[in-house]
Amino acid sequence: MPVPSSPRLPLASRLLMWAGILLVVAVANAVVEVMDAQRRGDVLALWEPLVWELSSVGVILACLPMLWWGCRRWPLHIDTWKRRLPLYLLASVGWSLLHVLGMMAVRKVTYLGLGTTYVDGSSWASRLLYEYLKDVRVFFSFVALEHFLSWFGRRRQGEAHLLAAPEDGPPVEPVQRPQNFLVRKLGKEFLVATEEVEYAQASGNYVNLRVRGCDYPLRMTMAALEERLDPSVFLRCHRSWLINRRHLRSIEPADGGEALLHMADGARVPCSRRQLPTLRQALGGR
Repeated sequence: MPVPSSPRLPLASRLLMWAGILLVVAVANAVVEVMDAQRRGDVLALWEPLVWELSSVGVILACLPMLWWGCRRWPLHIDTWKRRLPLYLLASVGWSLLHVLGMMAVRKVTYLGLGTTYVDGSSWASRLLYEYLKDVRVFFSFVALEHFLSWFGRRRQGEAHLLAAPEDGPPVEPVQRPQNFLVRKLGKEFLVATEEVEYAQASGNYVNLRVRGCDYPLRMTMAALEERLDPSVFLRCHRSWLINRRHLRSIEPADGGEALLHMADGARVPCSRRQLPTLRQALGGR
């Protein structure tokens, strides 16, 4: 089953990249902790600040996939950021709680394994407030970076838009049945004929249009897109998929009454059990 191309690195690669960056920062912070202790005339073994820093880094890395998923599920745009900002603020509190509870648990278990006891020396209330004031900055730094990379990636990959009506005169073409999509890519604009769209897949608040090996995100729901396309050409085969019948090559039955649709570009698009009879009927089969 194909997965729409993403302008960002795969999840594993992104985690490895951040793991490398955060590990370097953690080791540097641990060395600074030891140097500060020496200046104060205290004795601090390097392993202790390493445990403190690495426990924090480990929990952050464990929470990052969830944060990235949330950014994709509830993206911030000019018309949505005011409505969704309270949601992100609430999420930052949950992020901080997970971070604090997780790293404290890791520290206690690590110290216990080394035959000693971890003592924080501060109340839970002060610890949570102290950590939140740091975590909220880290949280929104990751959120801002994620949305920037998403925006930059879409500019590099290209985004599709319905043609807008000119300021004067009638629309260039009927909005309900667009013959072309306007694609913006790296500051340039060009038209993509609707008939060249091979299939479409829903992805969050977008629908990815597949055209000649490239995916162009269109900010629209699948239901709204389906209403605007010619039903004799574009067929709904799944809740999240829609195909151009001219690019369909074969239907492979699967277990449970479902099927895989083999497209001209080699992709395999799922067809649900509910949509399969309707699809066959539209194609003229039994």
